[in-house]
Amino acid sequence: MSSLSLQASGFAREAVDTHVPRLVTEKFASKLFDQDPTLWGPAAEEEAAVRLGWTEAATVSRPLVPEIMELRDDFAREGVTRFVLAGMGGSSLAPEVITRSAGVELFVLDSTDPEMVSKALTDLEHTALVVSSKSGSTVETDSARRVFLEAFEKAGIDAPSRIVVVTDPGSPMDTASREAGYRKTFNADPNVGGRFSALTAFGLVPSGLAGVDIAALLDDAEEAAEMLREDDENNMGLQLGAALGGTDPLRDKIVLVNQGAPFVGFADWAEQLIAESTGKSGTGVLPVVVDGSAPELTSDASDVLVVSLVDEDAMDLTAEQGVRVAGSLSGLMLAFEVAIAVSGRLLGIDPYNQPDVESAKAATRELLAASPEPSPAAATDGAIEIRGDEALLGGATTVRDALASLLSRLPEDGYVSVQAYFDRLGWPQLESVRDELARRTGRPVTFGWGPRFLHSTGQYHKGGPAQGVYLQITAATGTDVDIPGIPFTFGELIGAQADGDAAVLAEHDRPVLRLRLTDRAAGVAQLLEVASAL
Repeated sequence: MSSLSLQASGFAREAVDTHVPRLVTEKFASKLFDQDPTLWGPAAEEEAAVRLGWTEAATVSRPLVPEIMELRDDFAREGVTRFVLAGMGGSSLAPEVITRSAGVELFVLDSTDPEMVSKALTDLEHTALVVSSKSGSTVETDSARRVFLEAFEKAGIDAPSRIVVVTDPGSPMDTASREAGYRKTFNADPNVGGRFSALTAFGLVPSGLAGVDIAALLDDAEEAAEMLREDDENNMGLQLGAALGGTDPLRDKIVLVNQGAPFVGFADWAEQLIAESTGKSGTGVLPVVVDGSAPELTSDASDVLVVSLVDEDAMDLTAEQGVRVAGSLSGLMLAFEVAIAVSGRLLGIDPYNQPDVESAKAATRELLAASPEPSPAAATDGAIEIRGDEALLGGATTVRDALASLLSRLPEDGYVSVQAYFDRLGWPQLESVRDELARRTGRPVTFGWGPRFLHSTGQYHKGGPAQGVYLQITAATGTDVDIPGIPFTFGELIGAQADGDAAVLAEHDRPVLRLRLTDRAAGVAQLLEVASAL
């Protein structure tokens, strides 16, 4: 099913009716698919000129299908049926939603938490690793490659035969992987940014190896592209873009919820696309991923827009305010990409750059090089150490008081960002703190697993409006994993990533409360109890 449909009501309908006719008159859709780099103004032209390959990705990627299928069959004959993907942000979020929605197994290793790394390093006899990075310089991805290389060798497995690489042509990783004799190196279109790469080799290789029918995925996308390139007022991409970026006044908190669509994790993929594309120059729209019982869905806040993913049969808004969308998985991915291009135009920003992503990476590198001693806790309450500047804490010595102090800094148009540097597979219950804080504050709350959120919403938190307050959660662990050839462990790496990002947020005058759980089980239970009682 590749049809696309959208329904909007209230303020969202007003935005559609206001902006779409002008976009049609300006031939925005056809110019976009003709890869016109002038659509976002002179300042964005240089970047846009090398970032619009996504508009033809479904067609350009077609020759990859038989190569991927042949490799999958070869692996199956060798007894290799388990695939681990080492990638971050755009290299991991699309394969995760594609495979989960198709019901096939893919272990997505997008964390430096040593407990999650340890889970990935199992059943090596039947495992192959897909290393996915545009340049290969991403520290998380390179660290995963190193640890798997050593693990394969220690298990008596020919390591190069179990490693598949996806990267840009001519990148340092492209050269190195070919010299190392890895099993297969796939090149992606270099004119596609990571968050727009779902239908390139970055999305297709791990998904296809894991067992997804990627030919059908491309079929749906090609059919959707024919609709989305039309300069027509019924163009869903134009309509969705107008709703996301064109409400007046701007509703800049976009609450994303799946209410019956046959996808798993689509909102997590869309979260990066929206946040990293729009959150810059002090503006943007913030995606807030929630489930069907979230407090935000019944909010009457003037800055919230609810976008619901629904099944085709549920396209009935009745009296609801907001937007509902339906379609095939790859069709909706392409529609959201078009919508972000439209939103960038309406917001007056370049949707293809990400000027603030590098800052946290640089801070991490500096901390790892300096190996500083951890800063002392301001207080310890049970299994939780409390850190934050004095202006924020105000003498608080309990988790409850520290949280109350953080929330007191929340502006009327603000949001809370929870950032958990944790094994997301082992501690999913931690996400329930999101609903508790949303209930307590009446404001939107985002939840991000660290360090992967640094490659998505991290851009918005630093480059978007200064509206947020930030709760960072880290944890001690009895498990650590060395990184071969590197003078630090995974535990030290994730600690430096948390420290570095907190420092950058503080430099941007964002209030940051840091809670370190000295015992994971006790600390999670304590934090959830405190949050529910606020």
